[in-house]
Amino acid sequence: MSNIQEQIEQEREQARAVCDVKGGTSGECAAAWDAVEELQAEASHQRGDVENVKNSLEQYCDDNPEAVECRIYDD
Repeated sequence: MSNIQEQIEQEREQARAVCDVKGGTSGECAAAWDAVEELQAEASHQRGDVENVKNSLEQYCDDNPEAVECRIYDD
């Protein structure tokens, strides 16, 4: 796991450097931060965080089980 954390830190440093040179609104800057986000998502997935996160519909149905959108029909 530390390997991916090292990669994330390297990509952060790279993103900062690119943004300093190319500007914070450049396409290169955005792409560099996208790479950081992708690595962070992968790290989260490896930790298993993704499976434990409910989507917005699941959260809504937890709060409003009687809503039409939350009905469950038996076959």
